[in-house]
Amino acid sequence: MLGKIFCSPGVSALIAMLGIVIGWGQVGGGLSWGQEVDLAEVAQKTEKKVFRRANGFELPYRLLIPEKYDPARKYPLIVFLHGAGERGTDNEAQLRHPQVLRLALDEKDPCFLVAPQCPRNSSWTDLLATFRQGLKELPPITEPMLATIELLEALSREYSLDRDRWYVTGLSMGGFGTFDLLIRKPDWFAAGVPLCGGMPEAEAPKIAHIPMWIFHGAADRVVPPELSRRAVRALQAAGATNVRYTEYEGVGHDVWRKAYLEPELRTWLLAQKRTPK
Repeated sequence: MLGKIFCSPGVSALIAMLGIVIGWGQVGGGLSWGQEVDLAEVAQKTEKKVFRRANGFELPYRLLIPEKYDPARKYPLIVFLHGAGERGTDNEAQLRHPQVLRLALDEKDPCFLVAPQCPRNSSWTDLLATFRQGLKELPPITEPMLATIELLEALSREYSLDRDRWYVTGLSMGGFGTFDLLIRKPDWFAAGVPLCGGMPEAEAPKIAHIPMWIFHGAADRVVPPELSRRAVRALQAAGATNVRYTEYEGVGHDVWRKAYLEPELRTWLLAQKRTPK
């Protein structure tokens, strides 16, 4: 049994399409139940930056910093990897689907959120190009993924981040990228939330110790939901004990419109702490 949860589209999907979360409060000042947040407005409040590698490669990224940031306090970090449709260099498109920002907003436990932007004609991982032929092994690392890893290292030096509470999530190409990053850095992250992605099943033992909540739409015609089902089976076979799988009946590729609004997701995610393998 994969423990699938089937949910029919409802009001939350409409709210997500509008980029509004009801019940999660206000920007920076904290969140309290019953308030509204315009996530598109939150996205505009993130800082626009560019990370440059030693070889000159540039990676645009957006950074959400808690408004009352205190260097004496340690903060969780959420890494968000966008999908193929948001590639570019405008440093805007990666937050076109702002629902993920909801995960970072909380008065008592605010998070940093970093959203790098992958250039056109590239990807977070070459898994995306080969998944229809079967995900047999991890391909060589791509330049954007290498830059993302170096960016995270730089952020950890610049800000007061809790290294036991780093989380990664992504959708579509970013869902594959989430698995890719977890496999390459299995000791970095406390949890992963891949949406409509997939992974080489042979790599499951490397990341079976990492808590995961995997999402997919049952009607996805872009990335087959079987890829997520197989990932769950492989992780469980490798000994994973904290893997959730939610598959929405009747939902296609845009599963993020529902997944990031799951009422329990933020609480579950931020309760996870890094466990050395």
